[in-house]
Amino acid sequence: GSHDKTFEMTAPGTVQVTNSAGEVLIEHAVEAGDIWRACQTKDVPIRDWVKLAVTRARATGDPAIFWLDDTRAHDRNLIAKVETYLRDPELVGDVTGLDISIASPVDATTVSVERIRRGENTISVTGNVLRDYNTDLFPILEVGTSAKMLSVVPLINGGGLFETGAGGSAPKHVQQLLKENYLRWDSLGEFLALAESFAKYAEVTGNASATVLGETLDRATGTFLNENKSPGRRLGTIDNRGSHFYLALFWAEELAAQTADPALAERFAPLATTLREQEATINAELLAVQGSPADLGGYYRPDDALTAAVMRPSQTLNAAIAAL
Repeated sequence: GSHDKTFEMTAPGTVQVTNSAGEVLIEHAVEAGDIWRACQTKDVPIRDWVKLAVTRARATGDPAIFWLDDTRAHDRNLIAKVETYLRDPELVGDVTGLDISIASPVDATTVSVERIRRGENTISVTGNVLRDYNTDLFPILEVGTSAKMLSVVPLINGGGLFETGAGGSAPKHVQQLLKENYLRWDSLGEFLALAESFAKYAEVTGNASATVLGETLDRATGTFLNENKSPGRRLGTIDNRGSHFYLALFWAEELAAQTADPALAERFAPLATTLREQEATINAELLAVQGSPADLGGYYRPDDALTAAVMRPSQTLNAAIAAL
């Protein structure tokens, strides 16, 4: 990370990075006011990164490409480590039959795009900066937005990080909510992340109900997309609150219909019936509040009660959820 190695220069001069023997590894001439930043790459995360790449390649059968450029000194050092660790059976097991290669970002992009056009998946093994770039660029090319995006990041000690694309420009959306009680934020990425979180929880704890919750949420999200229940762009169409109602409806119906966990099916069947029967009423109540200002009781510290009232304007929906 570079957070604790970022400095604003107070005077002109030279910044040096030295090792414990006092030898200068890198130096830069700087001027007053310059922002100088260093980052540090450590061995433990690199080992885990290589292991993760091999694990994904083995699990999916897809080719994995390390995006490393041998004309960059930093990448040459990484390439040496990657090549060493790929030959370490204790770390990565037997890699025979796996398609694992190293290519510059330009070449890796070319190959990946060629495969995308054929409908084929490619594992890009990158650092976090390129990961961030790719998870914006490719969804924007494919579906016009990076909001409908999920990054699943396995953590070194066994945890998981489920990062979604932003559902819009938050300040603009809050501005519109305050002005006309309409919230355009797209929560699709959050729905995807929640399903993956259930899957991770089930994997770690062996909780079978969590597996069912994750799988049914995944199917409900599919219905949500097929029926196009994401927020519209104008007053009079469903917004984020309507989206959540429809996700709840589809999820409750999936839970009621599944047979893997009869107790969950029994618990959610009444809710599924109520939400389906009350769909028109709930929609009308959600749409009725649009068009006039909303009061959250604050911007950086909104009031809990006022915000809850704005975000949950359908008494019919609230009663159905409370009955659960």
